Amino acid sequence: MIIFPAIDLYEGKAVRLLKGDYTQMTVYSERPAEVGRQFVAQGATHVHLVDLEGAREGTAPNLKTVLQLKEETGLFCEIGGGIRGMDTVRTYLDNGLDRVILGTAAVQDPDFLAEALDQYGERIAVGVDIRDGYVSIRGWTENSAYPFLEFCEKMARQGVKTLICTDISRDGAMRGTNRELYRQLSQELSLQITASGGVSTLEDVRALRAMNLYGAIIGKAWYTGAIDLRAAMKEAE
Repeated sequence: MIIFPAIDLYEGKAVRLLKGDYTQMTVYSERPAEVGRQFVAQGATHVHLVDLEGAREGTAPNLKTVLQLKEETGLFCEIGGGIRGMDTVRTYLDNGLDRVILGTAAVQDPDFLAEALDQYGERIAVGVDIRDGYVSIRGWTENSAYPFLEFCEKMARQGVKTLICTDISRDGAMRGTNRELYRQLSQELSLQITASGGVSTLEDVRALRAMNLYGAIIGKAWYTGAIDLRAAMKEAE
């Protein structure tokens, strides 16, 4: 299982939100590339990036910061947040990012998803953000009409290989990850599933590894010192 330490970006800074609430934001670093270098020093090979402004606005305002981080760290970089057109997809992938994550667009624009998959294949992932059993969209500000499992099955039929599944109620709350959710997803779907939201202890990592998940995202738990990244990576092996 791959450990993806996370960097959420807002106005060029590394921040964290509580349960997706933009009014509950903590700034952890003014220089995200330095955070990325810390990940590298602790043995990380991958990083999960989210452009929070992009998620809300459908743009890529932190592109310069993202490309700087990629250049300075050499990490495998996946990014989500506001990727709603092929121009943004090309901007990221043709400039060296490794994978882009479609969220709102995958729900609302199936033709765009199909075009992105046709052109870039496995470099396209879909973020499934779950609130109250439904897929949430627009930077977690509203729910769609899709029950989450129905939507995941639809993504598999369309040829998506990788899903990043987030339980919004656990994100940044340090209450542990939703193991039942990921157990259900791992049993029902033959996809690369990355767990996101509430991964806050080494026991969470061990439990997710036992489900043979593809990856786990660690956010606030690393920033607060609750999880040692080297230890988490060892547990994930």
